[in-house]
This record gives sequence, C-alpha cells and structure tokens, in this order.
Amino acid sequence: MKTLFAKKNEVERKWYVVDASDLVLGRLATRIAAYLRGKHKAIFTPHVDTGDFVVVVNAGKVRLTGRKLDQKVYYRHSNYPGGLRAETAKNLLERRPEQVLVNAVHGMLPKNRLGRQMIKKLKVYSGPEHPHVAQQPETISFQ
Repeated sequence: MKTLFAKKNEVERKWYVVDASDLVLGRLATRIAAYLRGKHKAIFTPHVDTGDFVVVVNAGKVRLTGRKLDQKVYYRHSNYPGGLRAETAKNLLERRPEQVLVNAVHGMLPKNRLGRQMIKKLKVYSGPEHPHVAQQPETISFQ
C-alpha cells in the first residue's frame, strides 16, 4: 500500500454558500475552516491546499453566545508607537460585520504561508447577495 499525497495541480475546487443567519460564530467558523483546509475530502493532505471556496452571506446576523458582545475585544496595531486600537465585538459587528467572521476563521487556520493562501478562498458578505453566482456555488447548511 502506498500513501497518496494530493498535488497542487490535481485538486478540484468547488464553491459553497453558507447562510450565517442565527448561527453561533465559533461553531460556524470551525466548519468553514475545515472546508477551507479541505478536511472534508478524502484526498486531504496537511501540507497542500486541498480546500474549497466558501462564500458566507448574512454575516451580520451571526450570533455570539454569553456576554461576548460586550466582553470580547478585538485588537489591531498600526505598527506605530501608541498605535494599539481596541474594539468590542458589538462595535465591530455594527461597523464591519464581515471582519468578525474573517477573524474567527483566520484564527483556526495554520499560521504560515499555507494559512494565508487558504483565507483568500473565504468570501464574506454582510447581506444576502453575493457576486459569485457564475461559479454556481452549492448551498450547505450547518444547522
């Protein structure tokens, strides 16, 4: 028996659409991260990007459990002295709802070149419309 490794040019990529309405942020992010990595496929190889494209709609309607809306804080730094900015999840969800989901999924991907390549396959939109109809995405439900 030989172990088969997926090659970069042999991977077939599909498109999926996920409706994030009333889904819990962390549970949704783990499922999306698995699809971006390709863990749902039989040809999954850890050092090759075997994942698919994921389009998330209604990201503004995602749920956070407990008191995370007020207590969870997102930090970013401008790389200038005194450039640390902090923002609560509630403010970020009102201002840029897509960014909350992108941050959650990005934290669940590998922290290397491969992870940066995988996050580019995630397309997040706050409303119900998306411009990827030409790719004929398949709808998946994470209920």
